[in-house]
Parts: sequence; C-alpha cells; structure tokens
Amino acid sequence: MGRVALVTGGSRGIGEAISKKLQAEGYTVAATYAGNDEAAAKFTEATGIKTYKWNVADYDSSKAGIEQVEADLGPIDVVVANAGITRDAPFHKMTPQQWNEVVDTNLTGVFNTVHPVWPGMRERKFGRVIVISSINGQKGQFAQVNYAATKSGDLGIVKSLAQEGARAGITANAVCPGYIGTEMVMAVPEKVRESIIGQIPAGRLGEPEEIARCVAFLASDDAGFINGSTISANGGQFFV
Repeated sequence: MGRVALVTGGSRGIGEAISKKLQAEGYTVAATYAGNDEAAAKFTEATGIKTYKWNVADYDSSKAGIEQVEADLGPIDVVVANAGITRDAPFHKMTPQQWNEVVDTNLTGVFNTVHPVWPGMRERKFGRVIVISSINGQKGQFAQVNYAATKSGDLGIVKSLAQEGARAGITANAVCPGYIGTEMVMAVPEKVRESIIGQIPAGRLGEPEEIARCVAFLASDDAGFINGSTISANGGQFFV
C-alpha cells in the first residue's frame, strides 16, 4: 500500500483538486467535509476517494475521525490542512461570533487536524504537513481581519512545526494561493471578478490544479529538505 494522505475540505474547490492530484500520484487519499453530503457523495462516486464527515473546529471529532481513517486506510503520512471558511465584515461591524467561527475553523482547525497525527509521524520518522494559507494572510484584506489573522497564524504554525519535526523526518510547509477560479470566486459578480483579475499581473485567476501541484511536490520525497517554507501561488500579485 502506498502512503496515506488526509485532505481536510477535500471534496470541493481547491481541496478536491488536491485530493485528485495526490490520488493520481499514487497516494491513498481520505477527504473530509463539513456538511455537504450530496457533493461528498458525488465526489466519492466520481473518484473512488473515501470521504469522512467531521468539523475540524472540534478536537474530539477530528481525533475520532482521524482514528477511523487510519483504521480504514492505514497510518496517515501526509496531512493537508485545507478546510477553511470566511465570515467577512468590516472590523467595526464584525461580531464576536464571526471572529470565533473563523478562528475555530481556520486556525484551531489546523491544530485539531495535525495534533492527532503528529505522534505517529514522529514514531515512524516520516511525515508531511501542508497547510493551505492565503495571499490575504500575507498582505491582509479589507473586511477580513478574522480570515487574515488565521491565515497568517497558519504560517506561524508551519514555521514552528518545521523546527520541531525536522529531526523526526517531518516537514511542515504552507501554500498561499492567490485568487483561484473556484466555484466561490466564479459566483461573484462579473465586474467584481474583472476587478480582481485586474490586480493580478498574470492577467487571470489561478486554477485549483495549480495549487494541487504545489501540494503534491511538497508531499513528495523530492521536497525532503524544504521545511518551514511558503509557496506563494498568486500570479505575481504579491511578493514576500
């Protein structure tokens, strides 16, 4: 059996592309989802990739779900923390609920996803942790104080895990996508979308598959000396 990869939020959008790419690279993939049963069922039917339903914001649910994945498929070698939400509002209108929901999913959710698999990775002396952050975690964004804070915090998680895991053969890296042509982005009004594209030097939105290729490389043996790093995949929109 090949290596096992867990992709949170792995049945739709960027996560779907990541799941498919890792499967194509020979990984046994498990994809999680939070609520859309119909989309998850269609994804599994089309790909054969098993899906598991849990809320990454809840530690006990994450731990139990991960235990089920490992019982079904074997020890998890690669974890892609991709699940995320937005609750956008200008800061003066942002509610504590909007803040907490985003923090619980996008930041604490990374802890809840990685923490249960970390001991096994240390014991086996191999692991790949890949966190999907965002261009807005690098540069900030109007009406996304909550989202930007979590995605910036994800980069801090990666840099710290890289130092803790290196001697155990574990790498931790991040990918910061720019604006990608997902269902969510394509649903915004055309004028808004054109405005976004006008800010991208490449003159287009990114494709989910382009992010998936970044993830597949970071998961591979070829990336063994890359640790604590961030790949910015944004068409030249922002440089760090």
